[in-house]
Amino acid sequence: MDTIEQLIVCGGCNAKIGPGNLGELLADLPKSQDENLLVGFDSTDDAAVIKLRDDLAIIQTLDFFPTMVNDPYLFGKIAAANALSDVYAMGGEVLSALNIVAFPEEKDLAILKEILRGGAEKVLEAGAILAGGHSIHDHSVKYGLSVTGTIDPNRIYQNNTCQAGDHLVLTKPLGVSIITVGYSAGEISEAGFVKATDSMQTLNKYAMDIIRTYEIHGCTDVTGFGLAGHLAEMLNEQFSAEIQSKQLPYFEEAYAGAKEFILTAGGQRNRNYMEEKMNFVVDDFAIEELLFDPQTSGGLLVSVPADQVEALVKELQAAGIPAQDFGVVTERGKKDITVF
Repeated sequence: MDTIEQLIVCGGCNAKIGPGNLGELLADLPKSQDENLLVGFDSTDDAAVIKLRDDLAIIQTLDFFPTMVNDPYLFGKIAAANALSDVYAMGGEVLSALNIVAFPEEKDLAILKEILRGGAEKVLEAGAILAGGHSIHDHSVKYGLSVTGTIDPNRIYQNNTCQAGDHLVLTKPLGVSIITVGYSAGEISEAGFVKATDSMQTLNKYAMDIIRTYEIHGCTDVTGFGLAGHLAEMLNEQFSAEIQSKQLPYFEEAYAGAKEFILTAGGQRNRNYMEEKMNFVVDDFAIEELLFDPQTSGGLLVSVPADQVEALVKELQAAGIPAQDFGVVTERGKKDITVF
């Protein structure tokens, strides 16, 4: 069967509109006012949460993007895992999903079938219902999901509720966009590419099943704005953070690629937005690029009390989740993030 003819290196969350531009776009839009809207777009959180009753709320989110791999089945799995992740980042359970499809009229529909097969498998793995969807013709392939989840209104994890003294845990390695771009250019090995795609298609469900058994102050998933951008959202201009670069989880192939100046468009957008907010004590350009690198279906970024972080990381690692305690939330300083 034919596959997508050309790997689109700007695909995945690398195609996301930059945080600065997006903030300007949303700033003046009319905002819904409803006592049952517990989380909306004004908080830059991962998804919307609407209260149905005192013990039940629904989570609504959607995500889709162009392909970043040339295997349609793999693309479907990655795109679905990425879309489902927003529900897990809020601490919820996935209830149902709808397909979002853009597909060129002249392309072989067998390719689309493989994309949808990959997506359907991930929805089923999440224990959810795939209930339909919507498709249009477009000049490029795009796929994702609109997802509905459920949560107790009293147990919502938000992305901007960390506390000073919290430790920062990340559950997946950084560098997937550097790897997919480098692989398309023949500069990253097949083995490195497989490591990245295995990570991207892994549901954050398994990490959240463990995380929710601890006292969590804040949680988000790391996607298009990179670790630096999503951490800045978590700090919410109320706190700062210190990162220990030697404790960051990242793919060695991505670090080596960044050393060779394999860069991404999304990473440079993130750098332009975040650079003035950061203090790099460590002199390592590759580390900088890893922090700015857009993550497709990235890991969960968790803010957890210091007295619980060791047990949390140990349990995650025992479950095969490559989590690392890489930093700490501090009182507000001159910069959002300092990297040692």
